[in-house]
Amino acid sequence: MKLPRRRFLHLAAGAAALPAVSRIARAQDYPTRPVRFVVGFAPGGGGDLATRLMAQWLSDRLGQQFVVENRVGASSNLATEQVARAPADGYTLIQLNVANAINASLYDKLNFNVLRDLVPVASFMRVPNVMEVSPTLPVKTVPEFIAYAKANPGKVMFASSGVGTTLHMSGELFKAMAGIDMLHVPYRGLAAGGYADLMTGAVHVTFDNLPPSIELIRAGKLRALAVTSMTRSQALPELPTVADFLPGYEASAWYGIAAPAGTPAVIVEKLNQELNAAFADSKMKTRIAELGGTPLPGSPADFAKFFASETEKWAKVVKLSGAKAD
Repeated sequence: MKLPRRRFLHLAAGAAALPAVSRIARAQDYPTRPVRFVVGFAPGGGGDLATRLMAQWLSDRLGQQFVVENRVGASSNLATEQVARAPADGYTLIQLNVANAINASLYDKLNFNVLRDLVPVASFMRVPNVMEVSPTLPVKTVPEFIAYAKANPGKVMFASSGVGTTLHMSGELFKAMAGIDMLHVPYRGLAAGGYADLMTGAVHVTFDNLPPSIELIRAGKLRALAVTSMTRSQALPELPTVADFLPGYEASAWYGIAAPAGTPAVIVEKLNQELNAAFADSKMKTRIAELGGTPLPGSPADFAKFFASETEKWAKVVKLSGAKAD
């Protein structure tokens, strides 16, 4: 039997719509299997611990395991590229952090562009760095440190966990705003000799992520001068902020989630809503505070805007410092 043309076109259009309807239905049922949550740094760091906290929250809320996978290399670029090339189905996610914003200008050529190849899902935590000095250094405040550095140009050495890391860029921003000259000494992580050298005075100062160093501060093995966020930290409420002495200074670490570009909007929105729900939960707020962090809620669009502003901010610091990736 020959179908009338209008009837044929109607049936054809309906058939073409079936895959889209099916995709939407699958997205609404998401997740139906475990989700890979990739972190570009080694286990045990502040960002890894924060991501595992949020992964467990999502596992409990959505009924499927969000499995954290650490893929180390090139300051998180290997992990980011891997996720950027993954299927856009919501089953592979990446932890975005300040290193991604720095890398955009630190590396001459990357095989991906975060805002083109990934879709921001949600930011979830901000953590201050802490300016801490060797107990051998004769300073107890930020102004005293600046005065000491100006009296000893080029002799003060600041340690970081590597070229282009948030620790390095925090120090470069401080150096520029304070008008002082410091020598950068990169380590392969401060645990690999950096902390020991700080304690003995072989190097003098660092701008470390708060979670790894808080116990060294409390034990008196390092002397904390200030936190690098715009507001004081609940974890060390007695410390002033660097901005109290250098207005406008801010160099927090932060963490968020992104997915491959093209991931269905219904999945992105579902993940965003579930993550934002964590910030209303008293136990989660307590755990975030224990990690030295504060919640960083918002929509996917908010996170995209925030990431773009951070990328622009750190590009200026990278250029000023002359830093290049190893």
